[in-house]
Amino acid sequence: MIRDDEAKRASTDEPEASDAPAHDQAHLSDRIHVVAGRVSDAAGEVAGRMSDAAGDVAGRAGDVAGRVGDRAVDVRDRFNSRVHASARFVAQRWVMKPTIWSVTDVTVLGRERLKGLEGGFILIANHSSHLDAPLIVGALPRKLSRYLATGAAADYFFDVWWRRGLTSLFFNAFPIQRGRSRGKGRAEKSEPEAKRSERRSGRADPTVSAASLLQRGFPVLVFPEGTRSKDGVMGPFKPGAARLAAACDVPIVPLALIGANIAQPRGTSWPRPGRLPVGVAFGDPMRPEQGETALDFSARLRTEILRLKTQYSADILGASAPSEGARP
Repeated sequence: MIRDDEAKRASTDEPEASDAPAHDQAHLSDRIHVVAGRVSDAAGEVAGRMSDAAGDVAGRAGDVAGRVGDRAVDVRDRFNSRVHASARFVAQRWVMKPTIWSVTDVTVLGRERLKGLEGGFILIANHSSHLDAPLIVGALPRKLSRYLATGAAADYFFDVWWRRGLTSLFFNAFPIQRGRSRGKGRAEKSEPEAKRSERRSGRADPTVSAASLLQRGFPVLVFPEGTRSKDGVMGPFKPGAARLAAACDVPIVPLALIGANIAQPRGTSWPRPGRLPVGVAFGDPMRPEQGETALDFSARLRTEILRLKTQYSADILGASAPSEGARP
């Protein structure tokens, strides 16, 4: 009996030999599934981190490319240099303005019309004297004159180093090419000499122009007559400034210079003695109207400057003073 009971217990506690392999296979399969799941999770995490790293690298590369592009667009030259601006401040406000204001009696009108102006815009005025640019620069608020660039005749102001240096220092000047009428009757220059003349006058740098300066946000001073009047009577306007305003989408500020040709007539190197009266009268900023041509806009600007001169001449020169075109 004992042997029978032990045989029964043995048959109950120990699995049959045919069942053992199936049990082990099921257990191994479960372990494989668990390991495979963990490997899949780890692979997904690694892939995610690699994707994040790749995105971060791409983002940094984009930032670097953007900075390089910004540096390429943001040209650094004397027109936006703070050092040059500081030197101009000393030259304009400590030397030029006190000198001109001490030898002439200056009246500035309409400066409140410039309120709100910022960035690129065009200043235009009648032109009859070497006093014109100093009067305009001195009459402008400091905020607007800080980076004002003045168009100057390349064939005169940029032909020799000392004149080029002085106009650049005092007026932040850039060269404007005039017609060749001044050269009629003169012998033609040889090709090497012509090239040297072009380099001296600034023609060799095509990046500096009124349009490029306006697009960079700098105000520009232009005299639409192109040259000084001989008798103070305002000549016809060239449409370049009007065309430039339309192309660059900037306003034009017209201003009238009154009495400058009397205080320092063309052909003289210094203002006449006696502190003669001169005036700067600013008009409202103007833009081309819908469908208006450059010629029509230019004519409208000229009419506005004539109106300002007519309106303020008596106040500045006095009722008994000589007319604008006369020379005392």
